[in-house]
Amino acid sequence: MFETYQEMKKRQEEELKKIPIKFAFTDEQFKQGMKELGLNENDTDKIVSIGAGGFMKKTDVEAYKEMQKKHNKEFWTEIAKDKVGDKFIKNMFLYELNNHEYSYTNDITDTLMSLGLSNKDIEENKNLRTGLILAEKEILEAEESEEEEI
Repeated sequence: MFETYQEMKKRQEEELKKIPIKFAFTDEQFKQGMKELGLNENDTDKIVSIGAGGFMKKTDVEAYKEMQKKHNKEFWTEIAKDKVGDKFIKNMFLYELNNHEYSYTNDITDTLMSLGLSNKDIEENKNLRTGLILAEKEILEAEESEEEEI
């Protein structure tokens, strides 16, 4: 039995929630986030930005980095286990292609970015290429089927 991409993603999101990360786009949100971290709004020397409005305590940075490494290793381990590309990899691409509206755009750029993959990765890894082709085909066939029903 294998863990689907969605199951892995959900599990990893739950694990990441154990590391307190706050997001702020206004001064009020920043003050609230600092309070939730147990800090005063002037304790900016005790936090670090993680980009996109996110911040965390400096003391949590190492745990965050280790969690990211662990998740990256799990991701690549699951990809390596899929010897053809028709299980985890196809499932992964189906999820992300649908999430990035591939059936409307026929563009894989956002999907690849969300997965941390490049066109070169796809070209150089037969299993990734196979999984992507299978997922694209399934999405396009479903789209054609829906159009025929109309």
